[in-house]
Amino acid sequence: MNILVIGYVWPEPNSSAAGSRMMQLLSSFRRQNWRITFASPAQLSDHMADLSTLNIHSTQIELNSPSFDVFLKELAPDIVMFDRFMMEEQFAWRVEKHCPNALRILNTEDLHSLRQARHQAIKQQREFDLLDMHQDHAVREIAAILRSDLTLMISDVEVALLKQHFNVPAAQLHHLPFMLETPSSEEVQQRLAFNERQHFISIGNFRHAPNWDAVQQLKQHIWPLIRQQLPMAQLHIYGAYPPPKATQLHNEKQGFLVKGWAPDAKLVMQQARLCLAPLRFGAGIKGKLVEAMQMGTPSITTSIGAEAMHDHLPWSGCIAETSQDFANAAVELYGDRQQWQQCQIRGDAILAYKYPREPLETQLIERIQQQIQQRDALRQQNFYGLMLRHHSMKSTQYMSQWIEAKNQHTAPVEEK
Repeated sequence: MNILVIGYVWPEPNSSAAGSRMMQLLSSFRRQNWRITFASPAQLSDHMADLSTLNIHSTQIELNSPSFDVFLKELAPDIVMFDRFMMEEQFAWRVEKHCPNALRILNTEDLHSLRQARHQAIKQQREFDLLDMHQDHAVREIAAILRSDLTLMISDVEVALLKQHFNVPAAQLHHLPFMLETPSSEEVQQRLAFNERQHFISIGNFRHAPNWDAVQQLKQHIWPLIRQQLPMAQLHIYGAYPPPKATQLHNEKQGFLVKGWAPDAKLVMQQARLCLAPLRFGAGIKGKLVEAMQMGTPSITTSIGAEAMHDHLPWSGCIAETSQDFANAAVELYGDRQQWQQCQIRGDAILAYKYPREPLETQLIERIQQQIQQRDALRQQNFYGLMLRHHSMKSTQYMSQWIEAKNQHTAPVEEK
């Protein structure tokens, strides 16, 4: 099987949950001995993974350029996976034109329109309503889902939302949370103990709006309440790409330490006694909280933070909504060894139940193979997809071709 993955960005597993998720998918495809090409129009980054170690070919591609058409026809992929709906908008029409038999998969990471609508409600200081999603962002994103043969959804809450509120057919959706190796008994025993850990940690890519908002909540509301009760405690804040407005929050006297990018996120997570994630908006499932469970670090978060992450199982820590409740829960758990150890056990139970790699990977590969076998029939049944791919709806294609023609027309003429 020959698969082309078109990335919105280059995968950075140490910088974001999306980067970790992409590496899990690529590793799963490699275990099938599939030939993988990863392509992206994004600039190369300092923290990007070295895909050559997985025997994955990587290449940069251009937006609005016929060079992609040539590249695509030469590669002739059996599957094309678009990382986030923006890549589907840009490249799916070219894939359909030049490789019509290639299965088109959309990897959403999270439902962007849900995250954006929740953010807007926070800005307006009101409760979120599903009708907030009835705007341009959701129209574009759900159109991309309907045009695709299969969409990978990381959150079962979002699967239900798409099916029940937006009437997306179940045949086009596949629930796929993080695919993780369950910690072995030896790894569990090697974790640092309660009395070997100290301080609090908060971690997340600063370019991700929910993470930056969480840092502000900690600085302005939550951390002062914790320090009143634990005057010697420190909060270590890690995350890739911290802007000046974030590093300016660093304050040694307050124990509020902005550390920036962590080369080994799991190492710093394991050294902390508690992880704090006061997320007020967002979507998908949270890589930082899964990583905390893997490292045996209980967490304090919100209902948004824990959404779709633990089903009926008790949370590996505490869930709190107000700043005062959040701070009180953090202080109590920080000093209670027995409760802290119980939270570790809960985290291991969640990991084993929700995120076991092997069965999730098997289900994914079987679903992809099923979609390939039934591709033509499923496409014919997908009337909304047919309608959205109709020439009258292809505004993205026509805009891209206009830009392409404009670029060719305005290109400087070489002197003879």
